[in-house]
Amino acid sequence: MRQKKTIIQDYITSKVKPVFDQLIARIVIEMPDDVYEWSINWLQKQQRGSQVLKIINHDLSEEEEEEEEVVLEIKQNKKQQTRSAVSAEVYGEYNKKEDFIPRFIQKSEGQIERIKKRILNSFMFQALDEKDLNIVLGAMDEKKFQVGDFVIKQGEDGNELYVIDEGRLECYKRFAGLEEEKLLKTYIPGESFGELALLYNAPRAATIKAIENVTTFALDRETFNNIVKFSAIKKREQMEEILNKIELLQSMDNYERVQLCDVLREEKHQAGHTIITEGEIGDRIYLIIEGELEAFSKKTNDKVYDYKPGDYFGELALLKNSPRQATVIAKTNVTLLYCDFNSFKRLMGPLEEVLKRNIERYEQYLQK
Repeated sequence: MRQKKTIIQDYITSKVKPVFDQLIARIVIEMPDDVYEWSINWLQKQQRGSQVLKIINHDLSEEEEEEEEVVLEIKQNKKQQTRSAVSAEVYGEYNKKEDFIPRFIQKSEGQIERIKKRILNSFMFQALDEKDLNIVLGAMDEKKFQVGDFVIKQGEDGNELYVIDEGRLECYKRFAGLEEEKLLKTYIPGESFGELALLYNAPRAATIKAIENVTTFALDRETFNNIVKFSAIKKREQMEEILNKIELLQSMDNYERVQLCDVLREEKHQAGHTIITEGEIGDRIYLIIEGELEAFSKKTNDKVYDYKPGDYFGELALLKNSPRQATVIAKTNVTLLYCDFNSFKRLMGPLEEVLKRNIERYEQYLQK
């Protein structure tokens, strides 16, 4: 039994993991409608183009003599080195952290505090305990870029993620069928980028260019893989699953939705709690994950709207540049995601047109 377990472990490490690392990474980037057909075509191309993928029609429960042949073949390929897996749960106990010695870069107390302040704004680092956080702080390397410098380029391999301390950068992405690159967003201090290549073992998904002199803190792949990656993937997958249920966000591509994860914050409220109050100045838009809420207008004493999971509210103050138009109260216990207006405009500017079209759901009440 132990020998067979070893055989399976070696087989997963040398045969299965390299293939699925690459396959899942490409699926995340391409987002095909028919995942099965796309995957089959991709696997066939890989089979023809290299020896990375081999089809092994072997039953590990066959005679001992056949098992020995499998062991020999696996051992011959065992030296092949691959990057970390896409998800900690995928390969169970066979996908454990490797022992490693993290790099340490000497810094002043001031630098450490600046880095800590910045990285704790990103959800990827918020789940780290004190020990792991200190390892990450020690491994961060300060890097500066001049106006016009390309920090990362779409399609290239990536070995670092960056947290912005000072300056602004623009993010461009080239889409299939389009000649011109599309400007997706402008990064500002406190935001991070470059993690997709590390999370999904994939090429850079976009190009990032400095439009001001920029100071960043860079984290290397090895430290990220061993300290941050698995918890970050789990958190990001949970967040993406949630965002996929929000109708407003359906027109966003995967890259835009991933960037949104970094600026959203979660909060929970008990039934009866007032989330926003009519007449107040608002600076947040809310997405509903769990629970139900009701909106009321003081002008008419009427219920304006019933909210359910997948809905959003708070957008009127953003679109009309005015105080809150209604009071929203939790009808049940609720879980919400929210982001400030500046982040919303920066990341989801095109969605403003969708929001404007949907204002009509309130108009009959607000015009009374």
